[in-house]
Amino acid sequence: MSHNRRSLAPVANLVLLLAASGACSPGRTAPPADPSPASARPHADLILTNARVYTLAWGEPAADGAPAANAPHGPAGWTPDAQAVAIRGSRIVFVGANDAAVAWRGPASRVVDLHGATLLPGLVDSHVHILELGRMLERVNLVGVTTEAEAVEKVAARAAVTPKGAWILGYGWDEGAWANHYPTLKLLSERVPDHPVYLRGLHSYAVWGNRLAFERANITPATRAPAGGEIKHDASGAPSGVLVNAAVKLLESAIPTPTAAEFDAVVLKGLQAMAEAGYVAVQEAGADTELMAAFERLAATGRLPIRVYVMLSGRDHALLERWLPRGRETPGEQRMLTTLGVKVFFDGALGSRGARLLAPYVDRPGERGVPTPEAAFDPKLTAAMMKAGFQVDIHAIGDAANREALDFIEGVMKDAPSARTGRHRIEHAQVLDADDVPRFARSGVIASMQPSHAVEDMAWAEDRLGAERVKLAYAWRTLRRAGARLVFSSDLPGTDYNVFYGLHSAIARQDRAGKPEGGWRADQRMTPEEALRGYTTWAAYAAFVEQHTGALAVGRWADLTAMDIDPLSAGEQAPAQLLAGKIRMTIVAGRVVKSSP
Repeated sequence: MSHNRRSLAPVANLVLLLAASGACSPGRTAPPADPSPASARPHADLILTNARVYTLAWGEPAADGAPAANAPHGPAGWTPDAQAVAIRGSRIVFVGANDAAVAWRGPASRVVDLHGATLLPGLVDSHVHILELGRMLERVNLVGVTTEAEAVEKVAARAAVTPKGAWILGYGWDEGAWANHYPTLKLLSERVPDHPVYLRGLHSYAVWGNRLAFERANITPATRAPAGGEIKHDASGAPSGVLVNAAVKLLESAIPTPTAAEFDAVVLKGLQAMAEAGYVAVQEAGADTELMAAFERLAATGRLPIRVYVMLSGRDHALLERWLPRGRETPGEQRMLTTLGVKVFFDGALGSRGARLLAPYVDRPGERGVPTPEAAFDPKLTAAMMKAGFQVDIHAIGDAANREALDFIEGVMKDAPSARTGRHRIEHAQVLDADDVPRFARSGVIASMQPSHAVEDMAWAEDRLGAERVKLAYAWRTLRRAGARLVFSSDLPGTDYNVFYGLHSAIARQDRAGKPEGGWRADQRMTPEEALRGYTTWAAYAAFVEQHTGALAVGRWADLTAMDIDPLSAGEQAPAQLLAGKIRMTIVAGRVVKSSP
């Protein structure tokens, strides 16, 4: 108990300091830590008590992961640095001990006893594809399916309850794991002859269809693949049923267009799933005109359940031209939709051998990846967006693509030094050359990485890269030691967006079965604190809101997540326990958007 009292004292001092300094958004005065009698103090709307509160308001961990000197960590491990939080409107007005929180209670206050749940700054997934998540929740789910026959039976079961002629859409077969034995349209067409079928791969870099779908899309032996794409063919030269990379659009374009209301409902379904999963915000990685319109409709009608930070799709040049004169938007306390950046592609995926490498693939010596189609990246327009203040978010997986991404960002910053303030990001930064690692820190480029990718790719990554090159793949610790900023995410729906899976992947570098023992390339593991910060404080920095969220303190936005497990203690002592974690509550701008016993 005495240890608890000592750890709470710094928080009380920090709360008063932050209130005095006005740690709030421009034009808004933070609620003060009011020293007046409780009877004269405005009451809180929501008071959360009996929690294991980690404010994350202490110093950043060292590059080797060691906690800061003022962190609530000692020989016995982690200790919560507060017990209660009070909220008025959309701001935090109190962080501290249970007995002091009582003073904020009024006749209309809602008091929630969290019964020992852990309360944290709100979780953020910094790289998502919300439309695809919404679609996945409505489609045939093939995630985890290991054989073509099993996938076909799932589709056939859906066909049995679907009117003939209607499209059947599915998602989740693993185009990386299946890259050496792609499925064909033969069995799928035999079992499902009367419905056009479109099955998107787990990582969205390949699609699989049946004969009727290819007929509807008019894909024939004479059809040529677009630049950066591939149509797989059988021995006779006919399309075999799989399209890869840029060619996926050939089949996707044949799917009937939904109405605006139907489209909005799919997007909202994805956002609601994220709220249920404990996230207070997401960063959408590539919204085109259609998706932006849906976000704007949902925001205008007050239906966004969580904050959405947008990267505009670099493929949608007309959209970029419209946004160019507007500049990057400034996040706000009540603002649920904020456009920050531009997402462009420099290569494809490692699993499908679309990632661009400096040296050939070990398991396919004649290949180095897929060149970036001009339609996916307009260098002049992207540079103009950077100079106008937008953050650029470059998809780069292979070491060649990462080098070119860094070259591009540094070139624009040299031409326009003001662009250095853009907090530019490389999405995935998956395979790096040693010479390029220090460039992230020098240029202030954020490495936006997905812990689960390392765990899911470890079975074949070395086959693609070789024993030496794989040492700088998924190299989180190497980047941290070099001074780079990181941020973590799921890249949903290509992987499980459950934050406990993400945390476990970052901390253990093991799959759900605890394999391999000790972790895959364990020297790159993150500490529990680093893993958690990747979804909180580091995510706040990546979204330009580190002064307003990412830590729990008076005056900060009331964006919080409660869970039934202590991720710092469990992550340090028994990481496998994280996989059983559950979200108890999600609070966004002071509103409870998810609550469970």
